[in-house]
Amino acid sequence: MHVSEMLNTHPLARDGVPEADAQGMQTLTDCVAACYACAQACTSCADACLAEPDLASLRRCIALNLACADVCGATGAVATRLTERDTAVLDAQLRACAEACRACADECEEHASHMAHCRVCASACRECQQACEGLLGRLSA
Repeated sequence: MHVSEMLNTHPLARDGVPEADAQGMQTLTDCVAACYACAQACTSCADACLAEPDLASLRRCIALNLACADVCGATGAVATRLTERDTAVLDAQLRACAEACRACADECEEHASHMAHCRVCASACRECQQACEGLLGRLSA
């Protein structure tokens, strides 16, 4: 996986960031990977919702999918940057991402029983939410 390889080859991965130990780097890697995976799932779910026959009932779902995809992509990028990291900015971004994922998952779960794409998206959102919360816990430790 390129996320892990890139983060682990960064010069600061050895001793320049709070998560420089092996467990911390794995938490960071898992979070970045979950963010990018969730961004893809949310984008795909929004697109699938647009193809559903009852589009009007899916407006909120589509809006939350697109917002979550944007927030997850930005969070993955912010978390990837180790050089001159501002921990307060990363903390705020991780909190925003966890909240966007929670809201999107809650909405997608409303449709999951009859739309498989919403079930998959809700799962990706919950995984990303947990990964962001895990990294938040690691940063505050």
